[in-house]
Amino acid sequence: MADAVALLQQLGFGEYEARAYVALLQRSPLNGYELAKASGLPRANVYAVLQKLEERGAVVRVETPAGVRYASVPPSELTRRLGNSFQETLEAAQRLLVVMTSPAEYEYVGNLRGYPLLLEHARSLLDATQERLLVAIWPQEASALAEPLAQAEQRGVEITTLCLEACPSECGGCRGRIYRYRVAPDYAARWLVLVPDGAEVLAGEIGPNQEALAVRTRQRLLVELASWYTRHSIALAAVLRDLGGRLDGLLGPETQAMLASVGPGGRGSGWLEHMRRLLGRGGGQTAV
Repeated sequence: MADAVALLQQLGFGEYEARAYVALLQRSPLNGYELAKASGLPRANVYAVLQKLEERGAVVRVETPAGVRYASVPPSELTRRLGNSFQETLEAAQRLLVVMTSPAEYEYVGNLRGYPLLLEHARSLLDATQERLLVAIWPQEASALAEPLAQAEQRGVEITTLCLEACPSECGGCRGRIYRYRVAPDYAARWLVLVPDGAEVLAGEIGPNQEALAVRTRQRLLVELASWYTRHSIALAAVLRDLGGRLDGLLGPETQAMLASVGPGGRGSGWLEHMRRLLGRGGGQTAV
């Protein structure tokens, strides 16, 4: 009984209301005196509590030859009614808060810590996406976000996915047009990048023990950087895969020298060699 009372209190019931409703679930119908005994409520409070439960639609009056008694409505009916009421309240609150919101003086950069919080923000962004979505993701996060990704696709959102694991076959979590290229840096952490509607970015790094650090922002520069990094990675990986060893013969000496100078380790490390090494770890397949 205590667990049920606590849950009802989380749904907005007062303690006495919750205790009375649970008591009526276990034995109905009861008059006020019987309910006070069954629930442990003070007799002086029981009729005020019953009035509140009636207003909530949680109990009904039952006219009997012995007088008025009270019965609980079925839990399924109560929870459905509560759900509808909460949804209406949430929608009204959202409309009012949107009207009251003034334009931000600057585009914030929010910092997030923790894997559950990262996934919570990712789900919120996915649920709010309207037209297009750019994703760079690993299978673990694709599985964790499979439901909101599928729902976004069902709403008609155009999804472009970069599978950073370069899975040899579809894992079932990714959606939209899927490109499988291992273009993330060669270290233990995984990346999650979401760019919904070209307006915001969530970029997170997940360590081997599921520790996570992330940023979420609408700052235009960072949104564009994340978008173009992901799109350029897809495009460059496709070109390198298609041309293979022929690319060296197509590049002039100056271009080859430039590519060597912009490698991740500086001059001499070789951008082409770096990209080929990354791509060599995966299958580099594309699926529609």
